[in-house]
Amino acid sequence: MLTRTSVTRFGLAASAAARRCYSASARSGPSKAYLEPTHAFSTPSPKTSSYLSLANTYLLPVYARPDFVLERGKGSWVWDTEGRKFLDFSAGIAVNALGHADEGVTKVLSEQSSKILHASNVYHNEWAGKLAELLVTLTQKEGGLGFAPNSATGNNVQNPENVPKVFFSNSGTEANEGALKVARKVGKERWAAAVPGRKDGDYYNECTKTRIVCFENAFHGRSMGALSVTPNPKYQAPFAPLIPNVDVGKPNEIESLNQLIGEDTCAVIVEPVQGEGGIHAVGTEWLRAVRKRCDEVGAVLIFDEIQCGLYRSGTLWTHSDYPVDCHPDIVTMAKPLANGYPIGAVLIRPSIAETMTAGKCFAFYEDDGMVNSRFGYGSTGTHGTTFGGSPLACAVGYHVLSRLNEPGMKAHIAETSAYLWERLSQLPKWFPEILEEKVRGRGFIVGLGFKDHSLPGKVAGLARERGVFVLTAGKDAVRLVPSLNVGKEEIDFAVDVLESSLSVL
Repeated sequence: MLTRTSVTRFGLAASAAARRCYSASARSGPSKAYLEPTHAFSTPSPKTSSYLSLANTYLLPVYARPDFVLERGKGSWVWDTEGRKFLDFSAGIAVNALGHADEGVTKVLSEQSSKILHASNVYHNEWAGKLAELLVTLTQKEGGLGFAPNSATGNNVQNPENVPKVFFSNSGTEANEGALKVARKVGKERWAAAVPGRKDGDYYNECTKTRIVCFENAFHGRSMGALSVTPNPKYQAPFAPLIPNVDVGKPNEIESLNQLIGEDTCAVIVEPVQGEGGIHAVGTEWLRAVRKRCDEVGAVLIFDEIQCGLYRSGTLWTHSDYPVDCHPDIVTMAKPLANGYPIGAVLIRPSIAETMTAGKCFAFYEDDGMVNSRFGYGSTGTHGTTFGGSPLACAVGYHVLSRLNEPGMKAHIAETSAYLWERLSQLPKWFPEILEEKVRGRGFIVGLGFKDHSLPGKVAGLARERGVFVLTAGKDAVRLVPSLNVGKEEIDFAVDVLESSLSVL
């Protein structure tokens, strides 16, 4: 008889509902139902071959993709052009929170696109402010960015000077780039204010408070700034030299923080749960120490919650239920916010946001004296984007975030994630030679650590041959990041396939 592993609601103790659905004593060993592959990948059909040929001919070859073509999806399932059906336990790399072809999302896409898709940030639109307000008020209600849970004022319209601010981008990388820019500017303002007379000089160029701290196994994006704080030679080496003045520390190592984060540090960027780096959660005591050191030297603390935030960890932000003395100055987000429509965002404490300005809105008229002339409006702001915060992206984002915040959805996430954790908790016992003792992560960002680093990719391939998509993470983990509305029957299928795949090794 197997004993139950007790778990918290985020993966360390199973809910009562999960215990009712799955009894650990019901099985004495792993599922052997899928020892043989169920999906044959033989010679593709002419239709599939034509798509593969176009991709091989015209797309930049930066992804090593398997030789099939996805054609449609519904919920947690996708089908390829050969009619094969797969359970998508990768959710577009933690993006499709509501699954594929969600009817509510497609309705908003259709309705808003028939009105206005894009007008640029030269003008206001009806959805950007609504989505920004929702992000702020949910953070006040559920915790994060210095707010303890239930910190909302109750006023629909709050004092703008005391309200966190939001900047919308098109992706997580862009969100991190924006956060780093804000932190760099805050650092210069604080450096200049520290000594009388500095502001009278060219302090933007004279400032030494420009260093940025990141941590081993981090992944913050592939553009040059975000790549510079992603300390993995696999990503960085081909594009060096990167931006200078970046210092790399070890996560969860408190003793080195005073030396790592100094007076010249303007920013510290952390993933509360490292995603691409292997699904490693950092400790709250370490975060408290990082926060304290940032306050001592005047550095801006950034939490990259692009993969772990927006309910994937079980709460709005991974840090929502952490003590407020662990909280950041800036939170970046992207992946699930619009369920696959491109969007990113930066949520900023008001004391930090005040450094960023819009300048003045001005009208201009240009005439070259011949036939060419134009009239328009412009501004001289400290940051900007052409596509970020579009009416369409923000309308979809508002719908998705509203759905994820529904009490029924939050209860579903807590219940089904606990069920997944209870099932996964048996795997290290059944495969002790293969798997690490503890399952990694929290909520629906989960990692299985492997003792042999050659095996995660192999297991992902075996699972795909049995109709399940999973991902790898770092050098040694299989990553499970399903849609947040995934069902228990789908979890059963995914874990049965993983158990069978591990048995095949």
